[in-house]
Amino acid sequence: MERRRALRRPVAGDEPLSGARLRTGAQLRIVDASSWGALAETAERLLPGRHLDLHVVSAQGRVLVRARVARAYVSRLEAHAIHYRTALAFDRALDVRVEGYAIPAALPGVEIEQGNRYPTRALPGDIEFAEQPSA
Repeated sequence: MERRRALRRPVAGDEPLSGARLRTGAQLRIVDASSWGALAETAERLLPGRHLDLHVVSAQGRVLVRARVARAYVSRLEAHAIHYRTALAFDRALDVRVEGYAIPAALPGVEIEQGNRYPTRALPGDIEFAEQPSA
């Protein structure tokens, strides 16, 4: 049974949304996001039920949003660190669309005029150089 309020989308590593920061300074990497929540990976131990202030860069710009830790689990162990995956529920909806402009589809039946080609020979009135340019 699907219980999410909004569809979730994966967040690419080069998107501004992929890097979030807690108000306390800890870094989070957003794995996937929806308008009402996100799945983040961090080295910080965030316990379920905790409320956080989260700085994210969304389509609305840099915003501070209040979030609640819904779930958390250990995702990866390394010799020097423990990495956690944390499900965050936002207090308000955010615009987490991919940044950029939408490209309109080509309209059917509309012809696009081709440009003019450069002339292959000199036209009258063109500037002519007396000496050849050096290579």
